Amino acid sequence: MKIFITGHRGQLGLALKSALKGHKLFGGDLPDWDMTDPEQVKRAFAESMPDVVVHCAALTDVDYCAQHPDEAVRVNGVGTYNIANLCREIGAMLVAISTNEVFDGKSQRPYQEYDHRSPINPYGYSKFVAEQVVERYVPAYMIVRTAWLYAPGGVNFIHKILTRARSGQPLQVVTDEVGSPTYAVDLAQAVAKLIEVGKPGIYHMANDGACSRYDFAAEILRQSGIDVEIAPITSDAFDRPSTPPAYAPMKNVFGAALGVTMRSWQDALSAYLADHESE
Repeated sequence: MKIFITGHRGQLGLALKSALKGHKLFGGDLPDWDMTDPEQVKRAFAESMPDVVVHCAALTDVDYCAQHPDEAVRVNGVGTYNIANLCREIGAMLVAISTNEVFDGKSQRPYQEYDHRSPINPYGYSKFVAEQVVERYVPAYMIVRTAWLYAPGGVNFIHKILTRARSGQPLQVVTDEVGSPTYAVDLAQAVAKLIEVGKPGIYHMANDGACSRYDFAAEILRQSGIDVEIAPITSDAFDRPSTPPAYAPMKNVFGAALGVTMRSWQDALSAYLADHESE
């Protein structure tokens, strides 16, 4: 199968290249390929003629999106429109990666795939636009929502917590933001399984379970064997441009029905720490 990965140099794109190595892979990413340019998308797809396009490319800095909302829609919305139109023209399945931030965080239970979308920040809104584009323009698609993604090779929440803790500095972490931490390697493997199954639909793919940012940090320290002070605080202690949904863990209903599940966030964290953050 020929598979084109947008954003193939990013944290998920790199994991996907490993998970999908049994297929013939193509990719596009900045600075030499820009999905907001429809001619570049057209040329790339004409050369590769993919059966499946996994669309990871996005503007994901939530605070930057809050400060530049028009750019967020141009990149995440219009960029996805360019991808979607070409997928329709060549008959490719589009697997679009999305986010739990399309929800408002007011639920009393983990969000399921068919729950109402109501984003509360510009990043979430731009991904909501992207989802609607996929739904309206592509006959065969999967929307795969994930959350709190982390991967090796970059600065992520885990790395920041460990760096500060190992320097002996006390930690302050919010208790009023709850989600589903997700290891990019696990997500990539789940996406590969969904592609193999080949059933269109909307899927929630995050490591199983939910926790607050505080609980996540505490588990990072516990598994790493580091004893430093960690104080619970609330998000109003920080002045930041974007407002994340307060409670936005996700439940995998449709993927589980197809046999595609992901391990617990604690087990995924353990695997990540063993492979990438041991001193």
